[in-house]
Amino acid sequence: MFILELKNISRTVGDCVANDRINLKVKTGEVHAILGENGAGKTTLMNIIFGLVQPDAGSEIYFKGERTSIPSPRFAIKKGIGMVHQHFMLVRPFTILQNIILGVEPRNFLGLIDYKNARAEVLKISEDYNFKIDPDLKIENISVGMQQRVEILKTLYRNAELIILDEPTAVLTPQEVLDFYRIVNNLKAKGKTIIIITHKLHEIKEIADRCTIIRKGKFIETVEVCNTSEEDLAAKMVGRKVDLKIKKSEAHPGEIVFKIDNLNVENDKQLPSVKNFNLTLRRGEILGLAGIDGNGQSELVEALTGLRKIQSGSIKINGFEIGHLSPKEIYEHKLAMIPEDRQRRGLVMDFKVKENFVLQNISKAPFSHYGFILNRELVKFANSMMDRFDIRPRDIEQNARNLSGGNQQKIILAREISNNPDVLIAFQPTRGLDVGAIEYVHQELIKLRDQGKAVLLISYELDEVINLSDRIAVIVEGGITASIDQEEINTQKNIKEHIGLYMAGRSLE
Repeated sequence: MFILELKNISRTVGDCVANDRINLKVKTGEVHAILGENGAGKTTLMNIIFGLVQPDAGSEIYFKGERTSIPSPRFAIKKGIGMVHQHFMLVRPFTILQNIILGVEPRNFLGLIDYKNARAEVLKISEDYNFKIDPDLKIENISVGMQQRVEILKTLYRNAELIILDEPTAVLTPQEVLDFYRIVNNLKAKGKTIIIITHKLHEIKEIADRCTIIRKGKFIETVEVCNTSEEDLAAKMVGRKVDLKIKKSEAHPGEIVFKIDNLNVENDKQLPSVKNFNLTLRRGEILGLAGIDGNGQSELVEALTGLRKIQSGSIKINGFEIGHLSPKEIYEHKLAMIPEDRQRRGLVMDFKVKENFVLQNISKAPFSHYGFILNRELVKFANSMMDRFDIRPRDIEQNARNLSGGNQQKIILAREISNNPDVLIAFQPTRGLDVGAIEYVHQELIKLRDQGKAVLLISYELDEVINLSDRIAVIVEGGITASIDQEEINTQKNIKEHIGLYMAGRSLE
């Protein structure tokens, strides 16, 4: 039996066709993946199912065999449809319990919120699904993985039978991803139906039963996952063969261009986060920094780019001390960054796409003349970036927040690379990108390296660090605990396991 059927689903916004007569059938009790490139229309389709946007005339939606329209999220929830968005919809100062019951608070005979019964029900659901949560903790004090559990608990508290998960592992650490897989299997075992929007092929192979591929807003095919390889899925998604292995020549590092000596940085609680950190980066190499999230990576990058005060130590680029300069001054010394959080650090979400391309250079020629912005130059430059980096849709006048997460990331990548830096700090550069875009980003980073630039790659995807890096350093509790050279990366058979042990704080002896 199909719990959900979509027929001829279309959604047009202006001249952009986000969904073009898409058909989808989801079986009751299955994990159904929706696979597509960035901007393919996946999230728009799910927003239609959840009532956030309305489809064009002629579209048909059937839920549990009954034709219906879904005019609002409140209606979807009443029907038994829940959705966990890629960027969580939680009130950070509220507790877990307050977030879960928000909008559907139970009342006692006095009309007050019945927190006692609500807590008991939330704890029961948590126990049934083995979520292990403390309902009294505040959202601002829990991990991203735990926040995701809260979002899923919100849907379960509202008796959701069909749960939509939008890019569910995009912000999770490797350990949290394994916990997520366990949660999905538990939900399926208890009869829930799961739709997962993703572009991670290994994720689909790990937990999905069937997969529907969407390309440029059109339905391509629905396949049985067990009978389909990752290579086939990638080809169907992109429309061409995708090389899932990174191809690069051997690096020939030159002179030292970036040097960090005995750097010490505190976190927001004034506790040591980066401790006696030492690192050198040469022209013509990609140095990968491997480590479990929360070991000082964020504070390190903030210190290197002038966003966080350093306590002691030295940071030099081309021999010039930049440790106490402003972010603008550091940028002027040819240090660029792809930030970890594209929405908070990388973009002005309510600025137009064309404006986000030139944030650091808007006051310079050719974009300005005697204090006046030259729109024709902005348009010309923005259109060239849209074409070169395949950013969709090709509308430079829309606000950055209207693009998919992957295309927002491409704007940042295009802007930073086009500024011709000597050093590029790439912090989670492929987070939220599909395999075709990941392939492109990797090629661009390798091109930078081959042009004699230096790249500091910081990623929580260990496979990415191993495959892309010429050298690898391991960070544990704010310090470097191991360094692996190019020869060892290329020849060590169990390199992933070795680095994993280092990341866990264990030696190989």
